[in-house]
Amino acid sequence: MDQPNYRIEPQTPPLGDFLRLRKITGLTVYSEEAAQEGLKGTIAAATVYYGEQVVGIGRLVGDGGCVFVICDIAVDPVHQGNGLGKAIMASLMDYVQNNLKSKAYVMIIADLPANKLYEQFGFEATAPDSIGMAYRVP
Repeated sequence: MDQPNYRIEPQTPPLGDFLRLRKITGLTVYSEEAAQEGLKGTIAAATVYYGEQVVGIGRLVGDGGCVFVICDIAVDPVHQGNGLGKAIMASLMDYVQNNLKSKAYVMIIADLPANKLYEQFGFEATAPDSIGMAYRVP
């Protein structure tokens, strides 16, 4: 993130911006009620501002001790290509490395080709030893 007009704050994104960025980046769109409850589970977050506008988000959620998930990495398409995804990950990984206990397990579900970004921060594919699985409540 080399641009002087951007700033990253270690804060949970505002609800409206969270929902907007998920929608415009093609992530699952949650109800306002579900998103509001989900944001309460944020352990650490990175919110990128361009002026006063939120243009990027990322969160760390988990049980607080053993298992964590980096999720909701989203950058407004207008602002992609400026290193914002990498800056979000760097902020979250700074929290991980300085606050989580030894042997904590941090996961991420990587949409391709974003796996290349996450590999820069030490994440490795788990296959063939294990695979990620998911269930979406209908």
